[in-house]
Amino acid sequence: MRWVGLTGGIGSGKSAVAARLAELGAVVIDSDRLAREAVAPGTDGLAEVVARFGPQVLGPDGALDRPVLGKLVFGDEAARRDLEAIIHPRVRARTAELATAAPPGTVVVNDVPLLIEAGLAGQYELVIVVFADEAIRVARLVRDRGMTEAEAYARIAAQATDEQRRAAADVAIVNEGTLADLRAAVDEVWQTRLLP
Repeated sequence: MRWVGLTGGIGSGKSAVAARLAELGAVVIDSDRLAREAVAPGTDGLAEVVARFGPQVLGPDGALDRPVLGKLVFGDEAARRDLEAIIHPRVRARTAELATAAPPGTVVVNDVPLLIEAGLAGQYELVIVVFADEAIRVARLVRDRGMTEAEAYARIAAQATDEQRRAAADVAIVNEGTLADLRAAVDEVWQTRLLP
């Protein structure tokens, strides 16, 4: 098994890179998806989040209201750390289970948005970082996720800097062109760095 970390700032195109790696044959473990599962209705993770942040973080259906929670934790360092202390151990445990279940010889890509912030770079054989200019990222977040510019800048500011990411990157993929350009860059990394 090859153990690869994939990260990039919000709006960089990391999810598109993960999708292409999956198409090429990698087993992709999506930490964002695992984080959502960790606080799904009926889980002890959700119960802990409600105990810490109050019932206002629940929607009418009893599920986590992510935008409400986001407003509480982004910009409040202590609150964000409390949330991470609830979610991250659950995500790490599930990631280990999924990686262990991967067939021998597989390229396993752990898609981790906060890989640098969590100090996880040293756990991987190879770290791939997706980069895009901040203005491009903000425009994508406004267009694709309905954020205001202020919200987009706040999310970017809450994450690692590009300099911190560059320091941890074994492979850098710049995503400032078309989807076809991005796929070609990922294909090259697959052929030259990931296949045995």
